Amino acid sequence: MSSVPSASAAVTGGLPQVLIVESDESLASEIGVDLHEAGYAPLKAYSLAAGMTAVRTALPALVVVARRLAEDSGLALCRQLRAEQNRVPILLMMAHDAIDDRVACLESGADDYFLAPYRSDEFIKLVNAYLQPSATSGEQLRFADLVLDLAHRHVLRNDRVVELTMKEFELLKYLMEHPREVLTRKQILESVWGYDFIGESNVIEVYIRYLRLKIDGENEKRLIQTVRSVGYVMRES
Repeated sequence: MSSVPSASAAVTGGLPQVLIVESDESLASEIGVDLHEAGYAPLKAYSLAAGMTAVRTALPALVVVARRLAEDSGLALCRQLRAEQNRVPILLMMAHDAIDDRVACLESGADDYFLAPYRSDEFIKLVNAYLQPSATSGEQLRFADLVLDLAHRHVLRNDRVVELTMKEFELLKYLMEHPREVLTRKQILESVWGYDFIGESNVIEVYIRYLRLKIDGENEKRLIQTVRSVGYVMRES
């Protein structure tokens, strides 16, 4: 069974629409209720194929791939959407919080993840972070030839648009808020993630690697420098 909305449903009631891709109808319903109470219009699809159709026809503001589809098929959905140049934010529900899972999430093109079992407060907070930006209009951060537009979450380097996930953006924002200041891994974890990954600080290395691949173009200076055994710093040389 699937529930695929029409394209006109994307603006029903003027609320941002969030697509839930989940084969467990009970869980999908629970997530949908929480989204509705938080001020969003939930859409549901109960299979990978139905989810792909819904993304293409309804143009949701955000896609949530929940428990039953968040492993191989959920990653496949992310890869397929990114291959089509679809930049809709995607959140995955993951069963484990191991480094391999985080890497797989990033490499698939997903923007972020939340952990099973489903916790409504944590989930809605994450959704709000993507759909309710708090920055004031026109606010920007600049470092060298890199510009962050905080209101629209745009990143430019030498007038080249850089596509970042939410977590990549938050990490870069934190680094740029402290230019030329060496930041420890602990500081970065607490400020960007809000909690400690129980000693698995190598999550930072994963995100730094992806940031560098995206912001450092050919013949451009590396702006994020590694300070061995300490952390990272934004500087031009």
